[in-house]
Formats: sequence, structure tokens, C-alpha cells
Amino acid sequence: MMASSYNAKEEDGHITVSGPGTLKSKKPDNTAFKQQRLPAWQPILTAGTVLPAFFVIGLLFIPIGIGLYVTSNNIKEFEIDYTGTDPSSPCYNCSVNFSWNSSRPCSCSLPFTLEQPFESNVFVYYGLSNFYQNHRRYVKSRDDSQLNGNVDSLKSPSKECEPYAHSDNKPIAPCGAIANSMFNDTLELFFMDPNGTRIQIPLTKRGIAWWTDKHVKFRNPGGDSANLTSVFQGTSKPVNWHRPVSELDSDPENNGFVNEDFIVWMRTAALPTFRKLYRIVQKKSHLVPTLPSGNYTLEVVYNYPVRSFDGRKRMILSTISWMGGKNPFLGLAYITVGAVCFFLGVVLLVIHHKYGSRNNSADIPN
Repeated sequence: MMASSYNAKEEDGHITVSGPGTLKSKKPDNTAFKQQRLPAWQPILTAGTVLPAFFVIGLLFIPIGIGLYVTSNNIKEFEIDYTGTDPSSPCYNCSVNFSWNSSRPCSCSLPFTLEQPFESNVFVYYGLSNFYQNHRRYVKSRDDSQLNGNVDSLKSPSKECEPYAHSDNKPIAPCGAIANSMFNDTLELFFMDPNGTRIQIPLTKRGIAWWTDKHVKFRNPGGDSANLTSVFQGTSKPVNWHRPVSELDSDPENNGFVNEDFIVWMRTAALPTFRKLYRIVQKKSHLVPTLPSGNYTLEVVYNYPVRSFDGRKRMILSTISWMGGKNPFLGLAYITVGAVCFFLGVVLLVIHHKYGSRNNSADIPN
């Protein structure tokens, strides 16, 4: 039987035994870190520290919340649903008869009235409901290398794009379910002048995508000066598209993979009800509202069917502020947190005033 001897090295986590080799125990090393002897700071919660904190948070959050809420309410927003589910809707026939296989687009007109003028720039959004862009397989169904202009990926799309990677024995460009389901309704606004004249509202289609998406993530194969018709030769358009990617726009700087409508759609939404920027109405004069109050007409080229998944479509007109679009929740959240903290501060102050100075020592009878 082999005899073992213990020495001072056990304090450092080592056991020395007679014989060949040294056995290392599981005991941590004798260091301040491993033995948890590092200096520490622990706050002591007293009435003198807790009560001021509650009151300061309350007095800060309440006015901030009021400011955010008032700013959000000052943002003007108008929304019109043009799905066409109701038989009385001007778009009902388009909703019933149009499908992805339809060769002829369907058009409809919806009149509406703006009660108040829209100042500054007006942002035009399209909105979809019951469309789950956050589905895992849908989100993965794209080829970022292809979208970045890689020629090899253009000819050999990623397997993630299946079953939208090839069509008619040709690679699809752009491939994937996201690109295949791109929103393609055409929306136009007309102002009905009191004298009976229809005035078309100019809509800006440039500047609606993120700068990083436009100039970094999305690029055309062959560079900006390439002939897109020849570059995309030998590829097939997505199944649900009516024209190839090289014909999305007559503007060469807004065509192909760098088309801003396409880029906006490819940034998937987190919730099934969402809106995406479609166009911008630029303000021309500080003396004249961007969209004056009055009667308008929304002209829709109905290319995007939603009846198959019980979806809804809408057009939104909105201004923005320094905090972005209309979002009353943020202001209400600040007001609620501030009010709760202030209320708790008052309650704790009353409790401290009533019971804090009481002698907690028990009276011992003589």
C-alpha cells in the first residue's frame, strides 16, 4: 500500500504523493478571485436613499412622458383600407377576381377627404395585415451573397431559396420566398381642386430605403455601370413577378437589386401587421401645405392579392417629428412609470413618517 504525505501545497490546491506524478485536487487556487475575497460594495437601502430616488424618477419621467405623448399626438396620420372585402368597396371586384395568375392588372379608385392640412414632408406607407414575414423559413429564404452582386451566387442560388431557387431550369434572380412575394401594388394620389381639376400629387420614390441597404448590402452584378439586361441574361424572374428584375425601373440607379421598393420589402417585419415606406411627398413651400385639406382620390393598380390568407391592405399618410412616427405608447409608458414611482414614494414617505421613529426595543417590566 502506497503511503501519501500532505504538505503546505494543499493550500494552493495541490496534493503531493510519494511516487511518480503529482495529483491536482479540485480545490480552487488560493487567490482572491477564486476564493471570493475581492473587495465588494453593497448598497444599504435606507429611507434617505430610496425615497429621493422614487421622487426623482417620478418628477423626471412624468414631464418626459407628457412631452412624448403631446409630440406623438401632434403627428398627423390618415389611413384608408383598400382591401375590397366589402361588396360596396370600389376595389371589391379586384379583390374577388384578381390572382397571381392574372395577366391583366385591375384598377380601382377610392375617394377620401383630409379634414386638416398636412404640413412638412408627408410619408406614404402601404400596410399589410395577417402577413407573417417573421416565419423562420420565410426569413431564411434569401441569398444575401446574390443580392450583394456575387456572380457565382447569381448563377447558383443558395439552397435556402428553395423552392424558389430555379424556374424553367434557370436560376431565379432574386431568389427566395421574400423576393417572390414582393408587394407590387401601384398607388397614386390626386387632389380634387374645388374648380373640378384633378391635380396629381408628385410622389418621390428615391430615399425610401436605408442608406446602408442601398449602398452596402444590395448591389447589382458587374457594378453600377453594367448593362442589367445582359448581366441577368440566363436567369428567370420570380414566379409571382410580372417582369424581370432588370426592368423594375427606367432609372438605372434605381433598377435591379438596388431598386428601393425591392430593398424596402426585403427588410422583413417582426409582426404580422406592419407598414412599409412607399413614397414621400416633398414639401415645396413653407407658405403652402404639402397636402391641403380637401377631397382626394387614391388610384390603385391592384396587383397584390391578399384574400388567400385573409389579409388586408391599406394606405397611410403620415408626418413625422424628431421622435419618428406616431407612437403614443412610449409617452404613456413614461407617464405610467413616473406616476407609479411618485405614488410609491408618497406611500413609503407616509409609512416612514408614521413608523420610522418608533422605538423597536421591547419594554422590559421592572
